[in-house]
Amino acid sequence: MASAASGFVLSPNVCGSTNSASRVTMLIYPLKNNHTSSRLIVRAAEEAAASSPATATPSPEGEAATQPKPPPIGPKRGAKVKILRKESYWFNGIGSVVAVDQDPKTRYPVVVRFNKVNYANVSTNNYALDEIEEVK
Repeated sequence: MASAASGFVLSPNVCGSTNSASRVTMLIYPLKNNHTSSRLIVRAAEEAAASSPATATPSPEGEAATQPKPPPIGPKRGAKVKILRKESYWFNGIGSVVAVDQDPKTRYPVVVRFNKVNYANVSTNNYALDEIEEVK
């Protein structure tokens, strides 16, 4: 079976990850008269590691470590909460907090587990911070 393409070359800037310090060059050359086999050449070269520490800037990770952590949002794990969402199966019921997502962009960050299951045989649900009230 004949092929329309006689060979191809991959660009030298192909690498496995963006943070890699090595560069990989791959070339494929077909043999002149034989289309069934080809030659593959792979060469990996290390970049100059001495130049990167001299020009390196302080990482943002070091700056973030010095800043104090923000206070946790929502009730603590294991706290008893009352459900205020009217359309919920467990409205005015009491459940215990399983987890609270600390990302402020999360719409329903509080996971609450109940002793009673709903019609779908589910015993947990996510709620917004304004849909629950901590019970003392």
